[in-house]
Amino acid sequence: MMAFDVLKGAHFRFALTPKGWVRNLSVHFGPDGTILAASEDDNPDGLPVYDNPVVPGITDLHSHAFQYAMAGLSEVRRNPVDSFWSWRDIMYFFALTLSPEDMQAIAARLYLSLLKGGYTGIVEFHYVHNDLDGSPYARREELSLGIFEAAQATGLDLTHLPVFYAHSNFGGLAPTSGQRRFIQSLDSYAEMLDSLRVPARAGGHTLGIAPHSLRAATPEEIARLMELRADLIPGSPVHIHVAEQVKEVDDALEWNGRRPVQQLYDIAPVDERWCLIHATHLDDSEVAMIARSGATVGLCPMTESNLGDGIFRATDFLGQGGVFGIGSDSNIATFAAQELQQLEYSQRLRDRQRNVLAAMDAPHVATNLWSRAAQGGARAAGRPEQGLAVGGMASFVEVTSPEPEAMLPVEPEAMLDFHVFAGRGFHVGDVVVRGRKVVSGGHHPLEEQITAEYAAAMSRVAERLSARKMA
Repeated sequence: MMAFDVLKGAHFRFALTPKGWVRNLSVHFGPDGTILAASEDDNPDGLPVYDNPVVPGITDLHSHAFQYAMAGLSEVRRNPVDSFWSWRDIMYFFALTLSPEDMQAIAARLYLSLLKGGYTGIVEFHYVHNDLDGSPYARREELSLGIFEAAQATGLDLTHLPVFYAHSNFGGLAPTSGQRRFIQSLDSYAEMLDSLRVPARAGGHTLGIAPHSLRAATPEEIARLMELRADLIPGSPVHIHVAEQVKEVDDALEWNGRRPVQQLYDIAPVDERWCLIHATHLDDSEVAMIARSGATVGLCPMTESNLGDGIFRATDFLGQGGVFGIGSDSNIATFAAQELQQLEYSQRLRDRQRNVLAAMDAPHVATNLWSRAAQGGARAAGRPEQGLAVGGMASFVEVTSPEPEAMLPVEPEAMLDFHVFAGRGFHVGDVVVRGRKVVSGGHHPLEEQITAEYAAAMSRVAERLSARKMA
């Protein structure tokens, strides 16, 4: 594991905490990377001082790391009506070109970008398990171990979700050839999950369970996955794709007359340890059902927009006390600010209003969204939710400006508005993850090496793609 500088504490001139923006906050860190003490004072202990505003790091609650390398490759029409489903064919084609070495290099480069984008944690929804021909590696967990290495090299806090994927659609339909790298039996999945427990613990990573979707796992298989969870990693996070596209809802209704979220709640014990990814197409009863259960909705606004999925019912959901977090999903964007901006703007376009996702106690939209996303992401990752307060993670991002002379002298909450909505980019100074300074002054100690390895991987991938052009 990369050896990063470890901080025992810090003093913030301006910090975003659970009770809003606070001036002159001193925090002390424990050896487990959580906050042991916090007080508003003049720094009597001489802690390192941050003059720039500091915000809690956000956990990116949904990522498919390998897709970072295909960003931009699907922005050409190949069908009379392009949709998620035509994009998926391109993604399958791309996934069939990558070696373990490529995937690790891509993940490391992505994680470096995420650290500079305001994230301090990642939930990797990892469904590529097999070799190019669909056969298992000698170590079934081979590709997951590459994800572990990428997280350890960059310092990003990892929750790893090996994905169970067995079918192509509702009713247990046989998988397609393009899905061969994803497919597992319950026995092989259990073997892989068990094999990952020791290296996960050694690397400080959290393990969880992820049935890919109701399309890819039957009710009986999901029940068995819950038994595996109880046996191997009790209380761990559970994530699932659900109701992302209209076709998925239509297919579910055709199969058994129940909408996807309704089906899920019929067959699974969904609670606050669950994260429902996308949940885009909901009726009123489903909005209320998710909010009551305490499950987190995992929103990926940039990917959902790119794929033409639809608009999440954020105002209705948050109005009922719902919890959300944000994810980078296909990784066409790596800045948390972009995801939050797109989330707010989608609501504005639908409702023809402005500042839709503000709150009575948080009138600044960026402050409200950042705080909620940080809390929801931590919950979905199985981490403390308290933020920059006692019991929370010692994980934070120093927000800087490349042109401070061009910024109006505004309060910190307004400065966060500039970074999220003014279109001038999100810039970080230091990034601290569980008390370890992994980015210093905007630079990562392994930045050049990670970038060079990524470039080499992309060169290899380009050669393979040119040799097997997609029809």
